[in-house]
Amino acid sequence: MRIIAGKFRSRPLRPLRDLEIRPTSDRLRETLFNVLTAGNPQALEGSIWLDLFAGTGAIGIEALSRGAAMVYFVENAKPAAELIRQNLQSLAITAGFQILQQESAKAISQLQRQQIKPDYIFLDPPYQLREAYQQTLEKLGSLGERALVIAEHEKKLDPGETFGDLQSVRKLQQGDAGLSFYRRAKDQNL
Repeated sequence: MRIIAGKFRSRPLRPLRDLEIRPTSDRLRETLFNVLTAGNPQALEGSIWLDLFAGTGAIGIEALSRGAAMVYFVENAKPAAELIRQNLQSLAITAGFQILQQESAKAISQLQRQQIKPDYIFLDPPYQLREAYQQTLEKLGSLGERALVIAEHEKKLDPGETFGDLQSVRKLQQGDAGLSFYRRAKDQNL
């Protein structure tokens, strides 16, 4: 597992073998970020990210590598939260992030109270927790008016089309995984 592009390009990230963490593959991460920066390599400069079910932190760290100003890593499992800290330390990243070791629903509520307005929200619950997609996407329907919400999921799982004001705007499949993109109904462009 490595950083694909940006400031920390080709630098390795540590996986966590003891937990059932399934990090986003390098190939799928590359596809995701190619979609987000299509035609504009600086598209992520200064952006704010929310990385839910962060696992190893690979998505948020990739965003930081590509110029994100702030990433909120949300991970409930203590060993995984510690792994995120270790991965950030190994890259000498000391600012531009916050690790919230708590349930995603609680973190979303906390960020709403703090009036945090992310540009990108990525969620990747453990595949066996299918209900987590619906619960989290429904909760996100009220966070970040301008946010693009991206859900990684099993290829055969369709997380759904509409969650409150969130509407599906694009779906991608690669290997055994899929990415579903959501925006508020009033802003349907990806």
